Amino acid sequence: MDEVIADPLGKFIKLYNRDFGVPLDLKIDAGNEIYHHVPQDVNRKWFDYINEPGFFRDLEVIADSPRVIKALQEKYDVYIVSAAMEFRNSLIDKYDWLAEHFSFIDWQHIMFCGNKIVEADILIDDRIKNFVNFKGRPLLYTSPHNLLITEYERVNSWEEIAGLLL
Repeated sequence: MDEVIADPLGKFIKLYNRDFGVPLDLKIDAGNEIYHHVPQDVNRKWFDYINEPGFFRDLEVIADSPRVIKALQEKYDVYIVSAAMEFRNSLIDKYDWLAEHFSFIDWQHIMFCGNKIVEADILIDDRIKNFVNFKGRPLLYTSPHNLLITEYERVNSWEEIAGLLL
């Protein structure tokens, strides 16, 4: 979900700017995580934010993802798989967020897990750790932290995914 259909980076930046009054923009150097762009004394603040109840509940939706995923459902058996167990409070937030923004995906097609050990034909993800032992077609969804990775088929937008899969 995160950085593929939901935008936690925008929320981090908004909270950081609110709390520290220091401009932080969305320009994150290739291969870096957001915490590489904040002062050392507060570089773990992202961890506090992500563990707050409600952090995942009001994330912005990644452009075109609802429309394209709905279209993909006509051709594929679509599941949303998220490592929601990593952050204790994210489970309910993510479920409610999906119900609001992707109401066309029923609860039986949502999988919250620790490791994304899934057997599927296609996996769209921003983290290559989720492609380890994956036997299907991995599609690496572009995010600043993965811009230096070249060994996977890359997708930059949901429009691009529509062009490849529909």
